[in-house]
Amino acid sequence: MRSVRFLPAVLLLVLALVVAGCGGGGSQSVPSDAVAVVGGDTITKAQFNNLLGEAQAAYKARKTPFPKAGTTQYKQLQDQAIAYLVQQSELEQKGKDIGVSVSDTAVQSRLKSIKQQFCAGNDKEYRKQLAAQGLTEPQLLLAIRNQVLSDDLFTKVTKSVTVPAAAIAAYYQKNQSAYGTAASRDVRHILVKSKKQAEGIEAQLKNGGDFAKLAKKYSTDTASAANGGKLTITKGQTVPQFDKVAFALKTNQISPPVHTTYGWHIIQALSAITPAKVTPLKQVQGQIKAQLLSTKKSNTMKTWLAGVKKDFAKKVSYQTGYAPASTSTSSTSTSQ
Repeated sequence: MRSVRFLPAVLLLVLALVVAGCGGGGSQSVPSDAVAVVGGDTITKAQFNNLLGEAQAAYKARKTPFPKAGTTQYKQLQDQAIAYLVQQSELEQKGKDIGVSVSDTAVQSRLKSIKQQFCAGNDKEYRKQLAAQGLTEPQLLLAIRNQVLSDDLFTKVTKSVTVPAAAIAAYYQKNQSAYGTAASRDVRHILVKSKKQAEGIEAQLKNGGDFAKLAKKYSTDTASAANGGKLTITKGQTVPQFDKVAFALKTNQISPPVHTTYGWHIIQALSAITPAKVTPLKQVQGQIKAQLLSTKKSNTMKTWLAGVKKDFAKKVSYQTGYAPASTSTSSTSTSQ
C-alpha cells in the first residue's frame, strides 16, 4: 500500500480556520511550564513541543531538512504553532459557550473512518502508517479532535444560513452566460505569414483549388492543417477578427484574407451556425444554491472567527520568547 497521510501535519496546515492575527495583550501571569495563557486556559510547553514534534516528523517523512532553532524559518514555525494552539484554545472555550464540545465517541468514530479509508480497516497497516509518518496515536487523536471541533463549530455557526430563491434568480440573471453554450460552427482555414501569400492562395481557390490540399501544404496552423484546416469554433473563443468573419460567412462561402495577430487567414464556413443555448434556471438552481450557500457559510464563519479573535484580544498572554512576531512587543509575560 502506498504511503498516505491520515491528516495534514497540524502545524503545517494550521487549519483553514486560523484567521489573521494571534490576539495578545493580556496581563495574566504565564506559568514557567507554559507558553501562553488564553482566557482561563493554559497552553503548556509540552503541548507546544508535541506540536513541533509533529511538524518535525512531517518534514522527515517528506525528506526535508527541519529548520534549525534560531533561524527565521524556525521562528515562523514556532509562531504558527503558537497561533494554532491559541486558536484551538479559543475555539474550545467559545465552543462550550454555544454548546459545542467533542466527545471521545466522536473522535473514535472519525478514527475508524480514517482507518477504513486509508488502511481498509487493517490495524497492522494503520500502525505501519503511523510509524512511517512519525506520529503517535495520541498525536493523531488530538489532531482528529481538533478537526472534529472545527467541523462541529462550522455546522453550529452556519446552521441557520440560507439562500433565498430571489438571490438564486438574481445570480442566474447576472451570470447567465455561464449557464449555456455559445453559438458554434464548423469551419476550415489556411493560415500564412503574409498578405501576398494569402492572396495567392485565395486566387488558387477561386480557380478551383482544393482547400484541404492547400491547407496541408501551406497552413502554419499545424494542428488543423493535418485535417485540411478543419476547426469547430465557439463564438467568442477565437481572436475577434477571425470570430467576426467566421460567423458572418454563409455556409461554404470562402473569405478574402483576414488579418489577425497570428497572421493571414483564408476561412471557409463548412456548416450552418449552431445557435447559442441557455440552460433554464430550473436545471441549474440546485448548483447555484449550493455555490451561494457555500460562500455565505464561509463568510459567516469568517465573521464569527473574527468575533472570537476580538473577544480574546485582551485575554492572551505569552511566555517570554514565545510570542508571535506580530504581538511580541506588547503581549509577553513571565511568571514571577
